Amino acid sequence: MIADTAITWKQADGTPVACREKLAVLAENHAELAQTMQDAFDDAVLMGVDEAFFREVLAGLVAGLKSPRR
Repeated sequence: MIADTAITWKQADGTPVACREKLAVLAENHAELAQTMQDAFDDAVLMGVDEAFFREVLAGLVAGLKSPRR
């Protein structure tokens, strides 16, 4: 699993998130997402998909995320 526990999660104003419960949820979401992305990447590459292309597809998914604040 890919997980980075050294991430300093920032709020909209740039200050770090300090709430332990929020940090726990963020860490869990990050770990789950990283594992899911790695699994999908592995599957795609093993099925012959170009690595660079699949990375572009993932970047497109991130770029297309919609904020729940809108």
